[in-house]
Amino acid sequence: MAGNREIYQRQMELGNDAAWQGDWVTAVEAFTQAVQEFPEEADAHINLGYALLQDQQLNSALKVYKKANQLVPNDPVPLEGSAEALERMGRLKESAQQYVKVSDIYLSQRDIGKAIANWEHATQLTPGLISVHAKLAQAYDRIGDKAQAIREYLVLAFNFQKNGDVPKAIKAAQRALRLDKRNAHTLNILRALESGGEVHLPEEILQRAQGKQDKRARLGDDFGSLVTEEVVEADPLGPIGEAMSNAMEILAQYVVEGGLDMSVAFALQGMEAQRQNLKDEAIVGYQQAVEAGMNHPALKLNLGGLMVLSDKPQGAIAHLGEAILDPNLSAGALHAMGLAYYAMSDQKKASRYLTQSLKTVDTNLATDDEEIEQLTELYENMLATLKERDGDALKPVNDRLMSLLSGNEWKGRIAETRRHLEETFRDEGGQGLLEILSAKGGDAIADTVSMIDRYIRQGLYVLAMDETHRAVEKSPQYLPVHVRMAEIMMKEGRIRQAIDKYNMVAKSYIVRNENQRAASILSEVLEMAPLDVEVRMNLIDLLEDEERWDEALEQYMGLANTYQQLSDFDRASETYGNAEKLARRVNADSSRIVSIKHRIADIAQMRLNTRRAQRVYEEIIELDGNDEKSLKSLVDIYFTQGNAVEAIKKLDTLLGYYAQKGQINTMTALLEELVRIYPSDTALRSRMAQIYERLGRKGEAIEQLDALGELQLELGAHNDAANTIRRIINLKPDRVEDYKRLLSQLGG
Repeated sequence: MAGNREIYQRQMELGNDAAWQGDWVTAVEAFTQAVQEFPEEADAHINLGYALLQDQQLNSALKVYKKANQLVPNDPVPLEGSAEALERMGRLKESAQQYVKVSDIYLSQRDIGKAIANWEHATQLTPGLISVHAKLAQAYDRIGDKAQAIREYLVLAFNFQKNGDVPKAIKAAQRALRLDKRNAHTLNILRALESGGEVHLPEEILQRAQGKQDKRARLGDDFGSLVTEEVVEADPLGPIGEAMSNAMEILAQYVVEGGLDMSVAFALQGMEAQRQNLKDEAIVGYQQAVEAGMNHPALKLNLGGLMVLSDKPQGAIAHLGEAILDPNLSAGALHAMGLAYYAMSDQKKASRYLTQSLKTVDTNLATDDEEIEQLTELYENMLATLKERDGDALKPVNDRLMSLLSGNEWKGRIAETRRHLEETFRDEGGQGLLEILSAKGGDAIADTVSMIDRYIRQGLYVLAMDETHRAVEKSPQYLPVHVRMAEIMMKEGRIRQAIDKYNMVAKSYIVRNENQRAASILSEVLEMAPLDVEVRMNLIDLLEDEERWDEALEQYMGLANTYQQLSDFDRASETYGNAEKLARRVNADSSRIVSIKHRIADIAQMRLNTRRAQRVYEEIIELDGNDEKSLKSLVDIYFTQGNAVEAIKKLDTLLGYYAQKGQINTMTALLEELVRIYPSDTALRSRMAQIYERLGRKGEAIEQLDALGELQLELGAHNDAANTIRRIINLKPDRVEDYKRLLSQLGG
């Protein structure tokens, strides 16, 4: 049963005042009272949990926070409170698990800063949490904090080796190296792992990994700047070049172990020619080895790769298809297949194989199954987006992918580009992904957009705006940069300019027939400026063109509500009318039409147009005979008009509806209110008495019947009065003989 809202509010205020003064005993008492008034109010439980925590009543705090979490499972505060309580109780492992859950909630809310803080705390409480260090590494990588990301990847490498999983330790170190290929710590750890040595973390990182530093501690700039003159560069040919180098080593080992025959001799000739970069001679040697019976993936990779690099793409495809099956060579084989199909002008297949090569390179360096799953989802979305485009649209995309997969720093670029693609797809969908891949100067644009986003996160809006202008100069048609301009304007408080910019971007998307993206932007603008009529009307037109009727109806309702807030009631009513016409035209559910009609009736009532309101309520009753609000409104309207007959008809319908629902208390309250307002109405008195009889409230029933009888006598309705007196006698009142005499006088 609901409590007293006034008492609840008073106790909450008392508790907050006490908490502010550090009087936790009083705060606990007040918040406990508030919880007792409304046991399902999450705020009361959260405040009580905090007060108990500060009063060192840890077990009680834990129980209260648990209840609060059940009430609001998507609110991180109760989980944070229970995590702190567990930490103070020394239950560190459980506390760490709670902090991880808190991080997941913040991550779902896209508050990566708070997610990171809670993951960090979890690692301080329970060192060696591999999954958490992996999330931290990815999170720091995502926000561009290279020093922190490197630290976490190295901690991962340390823990993986400690657990006996050296391959994953090497992957973690390689991920760190991709962020800073000159970092001395990373290079030393990677060498140790590859040579079978033991990983030794720097003292400051080791302390961090063992939970010895304060949770707010951060490594200084010195860690990120420790460099060595040795530079490790990737093969400039990209995955195909790296795979061909690996294939040479694999093939050499295979030849040595396999004994000497003609196929081996030809393979050796091919390998020697390849080492001297004599592509044609190498191709001939490998082809002869295949004809002599050698069928090894490394041989096939080298043969296919050399044919692609020698402008013989068609013959390369069959060989590369076999090499794809070898996990050690698949990234390079896929890359070569993409290059081959590009050379053959088959842009759809080229985009598929180039994207799969990118995916293979990226997932090969993933440190856990969760990261692999996230990367797989991104690249599958990317493949699905590219699949829907024709060849002409895919050529600039393929040019970008080939550029991304080549050069001395292609491995380092993949992580940065993938992070940007991930954010683009999340914020702008498949079309945004296609835009960033096909934009003129795509690599430079991606770097610039990343810098803009970093400046926005840091609140450096002037610098961010400067970068947007540079990006527009490079690629004026790349709309996501214009979206960021509008975002910066909004954050700077230039609301009108921001809305105009968003409108411009939306119209540009409409011109491109990208209505879904345009609708998304206009919807975002309305969240920021809900009273902007022009934006809402543009969105309505767009949604109607797209035949997105449900959303169009919602926007009609929003537009009418906007007019209402602006006190333009004529336009509000007209817009609700247009919404109703649309709802009927698209055969919307009758409940939708009823909702619209209620808004129309509300405006009529507000403007004292009772006749209009009455007509609308009657129309609602035709759609829903038990609509409670309409029936109550019609009862009031008819009574006000002096039309008691129609008022009672509607009242009986409403009472019947309440009876079906078992809402006796509601019936009683309604009749009591009406009797108070219209005390001379005999029909109301009769029904009021009947309800009291049913509830066993004899005294009140007799009181109503007495009043009813007097009214009937005053009206000269003696037969009705006699029947009323009989009802009183049946209730066996205290002065029953008096009632019998009165009945006798009336001829009863």
